[in-house]
Amino acid sequence: MQKRTFLAAAAAAATLALSPVVALAEGHLEKYNLLPDKPFAGTKLNILSVVTPQFDGLMLRDDEFTELTGIETEWTFIPFGSLQEKINAEGIAANGTFDVVNYLDSWGPPNAHWLKSIDELMARDGISMDRYPAAFARSAQYEGETLGFPLRAHPQLMFYRKDLIPEPPTSWEDVIRIGKELKETNPDIAPLALYYNNDGNRQNLFIWLNFLWAAGADIFNDDGTAAWASEAGIQATRDYIELHTVHGVTNPNSLAFVEQDARQSFMQGNSAMIPVWWWAYSGFYNPDSSTLTKEQVGFTGMPSYQGTTKTYAISMPFSISEYSENQDAAWEFLKWLSNPEMDKANATEREVAGKSIVNNVVTHISSLQDADVNAANDGIQSAAWESLKESDIMPQIPEWPEVGDILSAAIAEAAAGGDVEALMTAAADRADKVLRRAGRID
Repeated sequence: MQKRTFLAAAAAAATLALSPVVALAEGHLEKYNLLPDKPFAGTKLNILSVVTPQFDGLMLRDDEFTELTGIETEWTFIPFGSLQEKINAEGIAANGTFDVVNYLDSWGPPNAHWLKSIDELMARDGISMDRYPAAFARSAQYEGETLGFPLRAHPQLMFYRKDLIPEPPTSWEDVIRIGKELKETNPDIAPLALYYNNDGNRQNLFIWLNFLWAAGADIFNDDGTAAWASEAGIQATRDYIELHTVHGVTNPNSLAFVEQDARQSFMQGNSAMIPVWWWAYSGFYNPDSSTLTKEQVGFTGMPSYQGTTKTYAISMPFSISEYSENQDAAWEFLKWLSNPEMDKANATEREVAGKSIVNNVVTHISSLQDADVNAANDGIQSAAWESLKESDIMPQIPEWPEVGDILSAAIAEAAAGGDVEALMTAAADRADKVLRRAGRID
């Protein structure tokens, strides 16, 4: 855990007295929708964030925010694996230790009672969630209310070894065919890195959802009951599992792999393909973490299943705590942090305050389609934009973590050789009991 604070320098304050700089500051205030006259000067905001170069880049820029508003900031960075526990503890403590918090979208509904709705504030300041892809926007909303901005959000892409695979797969049938060919030509390299482990973060559902949704099946029925045990859902699940159990194109360690293990397998040259979030791209050719060169790493859209491509998207919104005593100042910070120009700059500028920052994550539609952003990141935003056109998110209900855990356990057991239909049917029955107990279904 790291803490960093940026304070406005006295020299900067003196410089603001000069009229050209005042005009510049006023322009920035207008650009970011910030209030004039520094009404919250002297306030100190505490920000809880996941560890990532993307947010390092934002944190390294926030002396500008302090200069414009007089509001000081202190960031506390938490590794993703520990973040959910920290968010839960903040909700239970209810003491407003953090004014702004960062969390995984599926954790939002169980914590919605202490995350501030910002719809009225957005309407007042002329901000619309239409600036984000639909899946990203939905990921920061619950029961019709917007709880924050999806400032870290990810589409899925298929990454592959260009030196081993001349033509990337466009369907899961292609993945199987290419995988079997690679087993003959490059037996020391596993064709596909997947992650079936029941890790507590429900990661083994991420690729499964591509199969489920493309088959026309869903997670829940219209009446709220579990839907994945339908005929189409069972077949989609079986095909996802059989990549490992029947076709044998997955890394032999995929049963034990979580997403990080699969990424490591690809980076160390032990697997030739991996379906994963777009943010992983820079790490795949970073010499500090990977044995691969940039020339070896390619990416394409997610493969189709039964002729249809439907992908899962995820986000990590920033929200204001209802327990905060500095909610108005926190809103000023969110406006500055989420500005489209900031989004673009953070994906194109490779050095901030003397520190190297490599980040390709953007969340605004304008950034995804921006020529400069794409030029700086090998066109990955264009590929992501195509992926996001047919994307959905995890169910936004408070019971989802419990239901998702039931599903994740069933997937892991099936991948280990269990009966897919029996396991998924039993999981649906267990999930319905959870939902009935919660009063969500009759």
